Amino acid sequence: MKVSNLQFFILCIVLLTSTSCYTYRNTGLLQENNRKLPVYETSDYKKYKIRINDEIIYRIITIDETVSKIMPASAGSSTQNMLSYRVHSDGTVDLPFLNRVPVEGLTIEEAEKTVGERMRQIIPDAEIKLTLANKTFTVIGDISSGIFPVYKERLTIFQAIALSGDLLQSGDRRHVRILRESDEGTKILEFDIRPASIIESEYYYIYPNDIVYIRRSPSSFYKVANYGSFLGLITSSITLFFTVLYYTK
Repeated sequence: MKVSNLQFFILCIVLLTSTSCYTYRNTGLLQENNRKLPVYETSDYKKYKIRINDEIIYRIITIDETVSKIMPASAGSSTQNMLSYRVHSDGTVDLPFLNRVPVEGLTIEEAEKTVGERMRQIIPDAEIKLTLANKTFTVIGDISSGIFPVYKERLTIFQAIALSGDLLQSGDRRHVRILRESDEGTKILEFDIRPASIIESEYYYIYPNDIVYIRRSPSSFYKVANYGSFLGLITSSITLFFTVLYYTK
């Protein structure tokens, strides 16, 4: 049985309606009742460990006025005007009064303890505070790209995305990627950001030097932002169809 042009056109409209709009299941975050989404296991948070080429800022706290005069920046609370010290390829860092302190593979707290023990051999009352100068992450792809600060420990993927201005509707939430440096080289972590089980998973926290990549969804070409835009598309399509039908008769 032959299908008339009008029936065929109506069928196309119905199919287009079911696939051309963004829905909560496609773009919604923290979904709990969608069985099609993956379920991620919880993972313990691991503190960032210092790596080669990291830039370290340190501050000495002491009542020794001589040290304060030699290192006036050590008395300040702002890191913007402080000098940073690069971790060498052998995993050590050269600091004022100290040479070749091994810090690679240590957390900031562990490095503070190591540097403090060495410093107190010279300045008995010295207290050491360390921080990273390169505490940033990068966002690229179908989102407002940029380089942003890791302004606190345990910065989450949602907070990182919020800093860049939120995901575009056309962003592929099924295949978010994080490029992360590790001892074995750069790892690529790929995950679906929509399920609620992402909380406390290995994909939940952002670390210094991470690169978050949001690619454009392949299906975004066929989708419109809202039903108002969709109705406009349908109206234009119907007008075009009847115009072509009129001139072909």
